[in-house]
Amino acid sequence: MRIGITCHHTYGGSGTVATELGMALAKRGYQVHFITFAEPYRLQFDPNIYLHQVDVMHYPLFDHPPTTLSLAAKMAETICTEKLDLLHVHYAIPHATAAYLALKLCPRHDVRLVTTLHGTDITLVGQDPSYFSITRFSIEQSDVVTAVSQWLKDQTLSRFKVSHPIEVIYNSVDTERFRRVSVPACQRARYAPGGEPIIVHISNFRPLKRVTDVIRAFALVRKRMPAKLLMIGDGPHRMPAQEAALELGVMGDVWFLGKQDKVELFLSLADLFLLPSEHESFGLAALEAMACEVPVIASRAGGLVEVIEDGVSGHLVEVGDTEMMAELATRVLEDQELAARIRAAALDRVHRLFSADKIVAEYEELYRTALSSPKHQS
Repeated sequence: MRIGITCHHTYGGSGTVATELGMALAKRGYQVHFITFAEPYRLQFDPNIYLHQVDVMHYPLFDHPPTTLSLAAKMAETICTEKLDLLHVHYAIPHATAAYLALKLCPRHDVRLVTTLHGTDITLVGQDPSYFSITRFSIEQSDVVTAVSQWLKDQTLSRFKVSHPIEVIYNSVDTERFRRVSVPACQRARYAPGGEPIIVHISNFRPLKRVTDVIRAFALVRKRMPAKLLMIGDGPHRMPAQEAALELGVMGDVWFLGKQDKVELFLSLADLFLLPSEHESFGLAALEAMACEVPVIASRAGGLVEVIEDGVSGHLVEVGDTEMMAELATRVLEDQELAARIRAAALDRVHRLFSADKIVAEYEELYRTALSSPKHQS
């Protein structure tokens, strides 16, 4: 099977999921062609992986280069020259739209289009009046549509009133890469020289991640016990988070580490993971922490309730409730038996529901069904 994959190449959940799916498929012997504007974050090359970079023309007439058209042209070229069987696009806008155009450009009529919805393509970007109708159209024109959580499926059906069936396939985690490993004492001492517990947050620091809530919750923890906080990632709300740390007097205990490729190493240092997001269509960062046996305290928001079993494999709090987040954080950090029970339950849940082997097999079956079925008629 020859599979094309298009995703955002930048730091973020949808691109990470798509890239790791492609790498897993390549290891299983499929020929995988990434069609993207740049090399995707986390991509590691394999003999079965090919990268087709989209070229964008910059011309003074265009205030904004028509990147969607450039992507569609590269998709059509790749479909025809590489004889792709299937094109799997991640994120409805603009990828599903570009794929629709590409299939119209290519004379072949046997290629199937799979669209995976990831979250803000439905709840934020797709809700903008200028994108609403084209988002809905692109979903309806796909041969197969998947969503990364039941919550996101429900949101899509409710907001867009689409008639197209949507199948839920959860995000996965590579449990060979994301697992707790022994870290040299000197590495831990670099961030917590006094042996303090280490709390970690990882995100793209966008508004929906509520990174200042991480700082507020941490400041409340610090009033009760010694601790250190590692803030991993970057984005528009990094500066407000730094300002909050200064204002609350905890800047000396907070490390802003920026984007990191080997986040699994930092998770192996962690005693606790905080994710106070406003919305999460799934919560990949929480899942990766759970795979590394890190207790997670997160918002009761969106797909996170499907990832974390509250009170068993982690804790959930209402959005913005930094007091409860801090109270639970202190309880987990001080009670080693409680932390051990959460770690064990989280790891068991990861392996039962979200392992890469399980989820990749679900996609393989989805692809085979799509290729053996008539094309979807909208």
